[in-house]
Amino acid sequence: METFDNLMQTEIWNGKTFADLLTIEFLASAAGSVLGAVAILFIGWMISAWLQRRIIRLSKKNRHLDDMLFEFLASIVRYVVMGFTVLFVLNTFGVQTTSVVAVIGAAGLAIGLALQGTLSNVAAGVMLILFRPIKIGDFVEVADVMGTVKAINLNFTELANLSNVQVIVPNSEVWGNIITNYSINDTRRAEWTFGVGYGANLKQAEEIIRETIMADARAHADPEPFIQVTNLGDSSVDFLVRVWCDASEYFAFRADMTRKVKEALDTAGVDIPFPTRTIYQAKAG
Repeated sequence: METFDNLMQTEIWNGKTFADLLTIEFLASAAGSVLGAVAILFIGWMISAWLQRRIIRLSKKNRHLDDMLFEFLASIVRYVVMGFTVLFVLNTFGVQTTSVVAVIGAAGLAIGLALQGTLSNVAAGVMLILFRPIKIGDFVEVADVMGTVKAINLNFTELANLSNVQVIVPNSEVWGNIITNYSINDTRRAEWTFGVGYGANLKQAEEIIRETIMADARAHADPEPFIQVTNLGDSSVDFLVRVWCDASEYFAFRADMTRKVKEALDTAGVDIPFPTRTIYQAKAG
């Protein structure tokens, strides 16, 4: 019996004994605190969800706004609101929230040091989403990878290369490297070098090259094409040809014209030289 009395008088929590915790007044107070905490959590959850929906709707009203950026900002706002809600709940139970914040800060610092690489990818992802040097659907070259952008997440960027193979590039590699975006402009300048023999009629060769390329509907007359002799090689006179076309048709246009110009020069009898080597063999004795 004496042991039971000692147990009842033992201090359990916040200066209160076990006997104090079993009183109707304390139980009523505790029940009120629990109900208040539940109400605060519910209200905080409702407010955070409402703010998240409102922020996401802002991007839907204007097509020029980036959906991914607003979804990211909406998530951050919701987590912040729920964080403050949890602190309010702890405060209703008499917990010193300043100590909790200090512990969370210390834990956050330790986690940040342990996850430097991941956090650098997240930071780079935020910069990519915010400044938008590339966007979904662009054809780009970055970190020695060329392909079409399929997705930009907080940690990585997904590309589909020329063979339609998925390539995952960490965002720190994307943001920290030179980005070549082939889709940012509507037009591109295609360039070729065609060589003809030294005995060829250069005026005729130039006319054949010009007529062949400009006859294609993909070639732009404005800006004016550039077709000039720019190099006298070891076995050929080289024409540098530059013609503008739509960016979406660049690769097919360049490949088609390489073949068609060669065939047109062959048909006209214009000599297209190739490297040759003459070997002289000394006779013995």
